[in-house]
Amino acid sequence: MSKLSEQREDQVNPKTGPRWLWIVLVLVVLGLAWGGYDYFFYRNASTLDGFAKCLKSKGAQMYGAWWCPHCADQKEEFGYAFQYVNYVECGEEGKPHTENAQCKQAGIKNFPTWQFADGSRTEGVLPLAQLGEKTGCKLP
Repeated sequence: MSKLSEQREDQVNPKTGPRWLWIVLVLVVLGLAWGGYDYFFYRNASTLDGFAKCLKSKGAQMYGAWWCPHCADQKEEFGYAFQYVNYVECGEEGKPHTENAQCKQAGIKNFPTWQFADGSRTEGVLPLAQLGEKTGCKLP
């Protein structure tokens, strides 16, 4: 084969490297993208950490149940910072629409229910601003 033929063949079929290398590269990029999304979406919501800790220190307590969609909505408002909220799980594991003895004894009828240090209660999903007003905690 002449040099001209080799040059034409290289132009028609350029060497792109091993295919497995491209697959690994794509997987690494996807992994980094997913990790960045997880970090910035969930961990970035931790700007509410101080607010959630303040609610706890002011005696605010949320009663909820694992099967309750409104409780899930309230938890979602806090994002990653919900771990700092004083939360009482009222649902019995594996039994939807049931309430444990602790919550029955506390007189919890609906979910979510917020109980405050002064003994007052509010039922339903509360906006963070309203929780802040009730407790004196400031939103970031």
